[in-house]
Amino acid sequence: MGEALEKRRTVTEERLKDLKSKLAKAETLCTDKACVFATGSYGRKEASEFSDLDVFIVGEGTRKKPALEPLDQVLVKAELIEASRAMKIKDFSGGGRFLTHYTVNELVSSLGRPEDDATNTFTARMLLLLESTPLVGEKVYKRVIKDVILPYWKDYEDKRDIFRPAFLANDILRMWRTFCVNYEAFTEKEPPEERAKRRLKNYKLKHSRLLTCYSGLLYLLAIYVKNGAVSPEDVIAVTSLTPTQRLEWLLEQSHLAKAHSALSKLMNQYDEFLRRTNAPEEQLEEIFKDKAQYDVLFKVGNELGAYVLQALNAIGEGNIFHRLLIV
Repeated sequence: MGEALEKRRTVTEERLKDLKSKLAKAETLCTDKACVFATGSYGRKEASEFSDLDVFIVGEGTRKKPALEPLDQVLVKAELIEASRAMKIKDFSGGGRFLTHYTVNELVSSLGRPEDDATNTFTARMLLLLESTPLVGEKVYKRVIKDVILPYWKDYEDKRDIFRPAFLANDILRMWRTFCVNYEAFTEKEPPEERAKRRLKNYKLKHSRLLTCYSGLLYLLAIYVKNGAVSPEDVIAVTSLTPTQRLEWLLEQSHLAKAHSALSKLMNQYDEFLRRTNAPEEQLEEIFKDKAQYDVLFKVGNELGAYVLQALNAIGEGNIFHRLLIV
């Protein structure tokens, strides 16, 4: 483990412990009804003192009849805001409009439907599976994960010895491609400050979001290579690990030795990314105002993608699930 990652994990655990201690009322309100989970850098266990807090609230019931009453949802949100302010975390983005309550029924029923993107249930579902950690209602959180995974395995019983999670893999790939917005194309006429913000966001996406999505795919591919199929329990194991922990697990597998060089380079470069971004947003934006510096960092970000491809090819070696991830 790199020095920057080790430090970030320690900081995250300390801050999560502090945050949870400030959510006693929310814990009581959510008991056996709902959960609150963090995503982003807190969900990946790599937060710094400068990190934002991104959370989702997911409950039992349906949209029309949620188990967590609407007024109780407001109280949970209020305590989240109070707790984050007490810890001097930046206010939730968009004036809190993304601080939303979903029911697990909404997350599941929208799967594969056009409204999945429009209602943000797609993002909530993918981040739950790929980079989340519970803050409130851990028992409900574990139930929600199982409930969200099962629809991806509808045909599993008939194909349990050869099952490839193509539906889930396609959603993970769609998540990555949704993130892949060419910010630079829209920045030429913007003020330098706005351009720098977009460049910084693009740089972070090329690292953190790439690893979030592809660490999950690499893990699933490795399981398929080992067992010839992937079970729902295997995906529960994916959700229990952070993106970097998935890479560490892959590096421990002796049968994946051909991929270890690429995976080690991936881990080392990601550690360097964490070191570079351990600063206030304003300070980082100053760096990204300089196009020469941005071009260098942009190139480094592209190298990360090359290491992911090398790892995919070394693990999959052209098998049918590997091909589904590529074509």
